[in-house]
Amino acid sequence: MIEAAMIWNEPNNKSHWDLEIDPDWALYADMAIRAGAAIRRANPAIARVLGGMSPIDPDWLRRMEDHGALDHVDVVAVHGFPLDWNLWPIHAWPDKIAEIEAVTDKPVWVTEVGVGSFGADEVQVFGLNRTAELLIGRVPRLFWYSLYDLPQEWGATTRHREAEGSSYYRHFHMGLIRADGTPKPALADYARVAGEMGLMQWFHFADPRLDTAVAWMKRLGVRRVRTGLSWADSFRPGALDWFDRQMEALEPFDVTLTFCFTPEHLGVAPHHSSAPRDPQAFADFCASMIERYAPVRAYSAAGQWPLAATA
Repeated sequence: MIEAAMIWNEPNNKSHWDLEIDPDWALYADMAIRAGAAIRRANPAIARVLGGMSPIDPDWLRRMEDHGALDHVDVVAVHGFPLDWNLWPIHAWPDKIAEIEAVTDKPVWVTEVGVGSFGADEVQVFGLNRTAELLIGRVPRLFWYSLYDLPQEWGATTRHREAEGSSYYRHFHMGLIRADGTPKPALADYARVAGEMGLMQWFHFADPRLDTAVAWMKRLGVRRVRTGLSWADSFRPGALDWFDRQMEALEPFDVTLTFCFTPEHLGVAPHHSSAPRDPQAFADFCASMIERYAPVRAYSAAGQWPLAATA
């Protein structure tokens, strides 16, 4: 069951939003406002999440407030990878959450947190356990990234790819299970907290890992999953068949569904990180997916997100 819809992924990250086109995020804010309104019309019970910020930046959130975007979301989300990409220590997690709480009254979710095994499996074991100690019970929703390693032959969705150096190659070592299907040592540690720490797992178009991923998540006792539906993929032949299969497979979990990735033919520039030429087209995509996979008749008649005040 879908409990939340996230509007884009890491919009303040230059790998996921084109800051040359939109240096003040005014275009992103307009798109988020339209998408938030469209999701609310489609189903008022769905929590609207401002796409997980990375880096964690209270000034960026103030800018979103100045643009009016926070009036159209229920939750703000953060992503953090202190042992792989961020320039702050893992022990600073409570301080990073407090920085965002100081500038908004919205609930703060951690919709991606992870530690890779790029350097050593033992680093990931330490990182997972320390993250659990610091964040379980501190935030209402928490998602570990990710279940599977990204196969290197698939490539990572970043703007600069190999030019990023080791930062790029770390993308392929963030899972609890290797690309060949063998578990890493941290998987056993994750199993102890799976009921409280959800999983964030991107599924590629027609991803062959879907069924085994669902089987693993059930075996581990996962309750909450964050994933995405790509606006760009929606133009592929057979897109709705694949979306239907993915969402049916994830039905047993409480899902936070991320909408992102601009189709090349609809962007200001021909790139997945581009602002769309018509932001309402993205909003319409979000609404159509909510109407298809979270129809209002299946939700509370209260007409509002029932979890807004929970911790």
